[in-house]
Amino acid sequence: MTSYDVHERVWNAPMPLLFQRDIGTEHRAFTPTALRKLLINALAATGLTDASGEPLVFSPHDFRRIFVTDAIMNGLPPHIAQVLCGHRSLDTTMGYKAIYPAETIEAHRAFIARRRASRPSEEYRTPTEEEWDAFLAHFEKRKVSIGTCGRAFSSPCAHEHACVRCSLLRPAPAQRGRLEEIRDNLVARIAEAEREGWLGEVEGLQVSLAGAEEKLRQVDRHHGRHVAVDLGIPVTRGDR
Repeated sequence: MTSYDVHERVWNAPMPLLFQRDIGTEHRAFTPTALRKLLINALAATGLTDASGEPLVFSPHDFRRIFVTDAIMNGLPPHIAQVLCGHRSLDTTMGYKAIYPAETIEAHRAFIARRRASRPSEEYRTPTEEEWDAFLAHFEKRKVSIGTCGRAFSSPCAHEHACVRCSLLRPAPAQRGRLEEIRDNLVARIAEAEREGWLGEVEGLQVSLAGAEEKLRQVDRHHGRHVAVDLGIPVTRGDR
């Protein structure tokens, strides 16, 4: 079902929402306010108190913390929990309540031990010096002129190093000006190709242009850049 995002003020794409209810003949999502009220009423009915004797208080976000805590303590690697939560930094995930560095490391080691026990031992051989050097070299080459390449180790470049087209490129905020230059240059090249009738080149340039514009949007989304909108000059009744 579709749901309205009260923070972004947009309608989300249809998805299998966990909390939904019937209103007439329609299925609708619970609003954040409704969920908080249900949680408050449920806690009040239990009569539970905290260590100081005060009524127990939970917010919906507390369940997110409980989930992450329980998952990591039962062997989920912290960096996977980070991805599930959408955190930009692993420190944010580690800062959740009841997640302590020593316990996290122990749980992660236990997870690795269980994984290795279930797989053939030959998969865990010691790499040769050449293999190890190649592995380290891969990460040294991840930095490119307009950001960082997220391509997996030993995988080929699908775009023949045309990074602006690649979804694995993580653009650096400091390179926004360079991305704008690339975009403007592509616009000029497309105009020239259309003028000269180079239709085959137009198609390829438009793919690159779409990639450059998407990289600019990524930089703006991830670093809080907002584009000013011209609302016009206000007028009074007497000016009309």
